[in-house]
Amino acid sequence: MVLKGKTWKFGDSISTDLICPGRYFHLRSNLPELAKHVLEDADPDFASKMKTGDFVVAGNNFGLGSSREHAPTIIKLAGVAAVLAKSFARIFYRNAINVGLPLLECDTDMINEGDELEIDLATGAIRNLSRRTELKAHPLPQAMINILSDGGLVAHLEKHGDFKLD
Repeated sequence: MVLKGKTWKFGDSISTDLICPGRYFHLRSNLPELAKHVLEDADPDFASKMKTGDFVVAGNNFGLGSSREHAPTIIKLAGVAAVLAKSFARIFYRNAINVGLPLLECDTDMINEGDELEIDLATGAIRNLSRRTELKAHPLPQAMINILSDGGLVAHLEKHGDFKLD
């Protein structure tokens, strides 16, 4: 899976509360509407400015806080192709893969907001087309790529009838 898009840069410790503001809790049964507010407390204009296929780039501990599955779901519904960060909160990482949102751990210091990236999920290769540099992320295991390719864990289970590791 090769992805290409523009970057939106955030800092360290982007919590699930910043991703999915609690004041919109009443929209939890209307996820497309909730996605219009994704990352609003970190960047009020993000949802209206980003384009489908763009990337969220952050620092350490992205997705910390409560284990709201809504957080990675609305990032995906907003059209974000993948999230790159130095590290992820464990529950956020698992929830993201389960809903079909690719995550890559890498050194994001060499990526600026607005850079154009091309990412190969299978190899972990990240080409920064704007800066003409290459980064290496931890490649995703084949089982996770299979889940992502199928659109998330539920879709994967529906397609295969069980959890296929290869």
